[in-house]
Amino acid sequence: MITGNSAIVAHIGFPTHSFKAPMIYNPYFERAGIDAVVVPMGCRPEPFPAFLQSVFTLENIRGALITMPHKITTAGLLDEVSPAVKISGSCNAVRCAKDGSLVGDMFDGEGFVRGVRRKGCQLEGARALVVGAGGVGSAIAASLAAAGVASLGLFDARPEAAQGLRDRLATHYPRPVLSTGSNDPAGYDLLVNATPMGMNEGDPLPVDVTRVSPETFVGEVVMKTEMTAFLKAVQARGCRFQVGSDMLFEQIPAYLEFFRLSDDDARRSALARNAEILIHLLITIRQ
Repeated sequence: MITGNSAIVAHIGFPTHSFKAPMIYNPYFERAGIDAVVVPMGCRPEPFPAFLQSVFTLENIRGALITMPHKITTAGLLDEVSPAVKISGSCNAVRCAKDGSLVGDMFDGEGFVRGVRRKGCQLEGARALVVGAGGVGSAIAASLAAAGVASLGLFDARPEAAQGLRDRLATHYPRPVLSTGSNDPAGYDLLVNATPMGMNEGDPLPVDVTRVSPETFVGEVVMKTEMTAFLKAVQARGCRFQVGSDMLFEQIPAYLEFFRLSDDDARRSALARNAEILIHLLITIRQ
């Protein structure tokens, strides 16, 4: 039930027919007793900058979920952004601060990190390799650096992209040892495929799987199919892994915290509440 007290979370993108957020959040809000609603809003690129500003003139707006094709544009329209936004160059969540300024964050990397940690992957002091230095790869690399990895290998088919990511990471996170130029997965504790390889039948694998140790934890970002050829190959080698959609599911608690929509019970029992959210997401998305 939407009332005059309901908080609005705008879901802005174009086109809207593929939006899943309203189907995920709104049933959860109802179950959790949170008086808020996610509303899909279709906006083409040309009017988007003005539209984003106008949305935040509403007194009952709690925040905005930003999706394609506006993630990159949004990063340049805000008053304050997180290191993840600065490093990835894209933004998927915006809220208005008490002083009226617009604040943005990017949760792809946070979702990935929460997922692998939930599965028992130790990140502090780990050696990680991220293959793919685009928006999602950059966001994951930023979150891994923030999580305390000891070393971080960065690879992209465009060497300048990997080098640029390395330079941006070094500005914000001086601790991890950063390297570029190789996608050899040998010797890493964590391996991430942050490329589109796996979206289409017959795509090459992002690394030489014969060089992946069975002890390496492997993460995937491709969501078109749950078990990509890459994941099947590392599974056959005995690796633990995370499917691409888990990165999406694990972002939900982070969004709720960012929009300040987690209730007191959720704060006191975060793990239980997050598990409830994830179970609901799995049922909703995979049906």
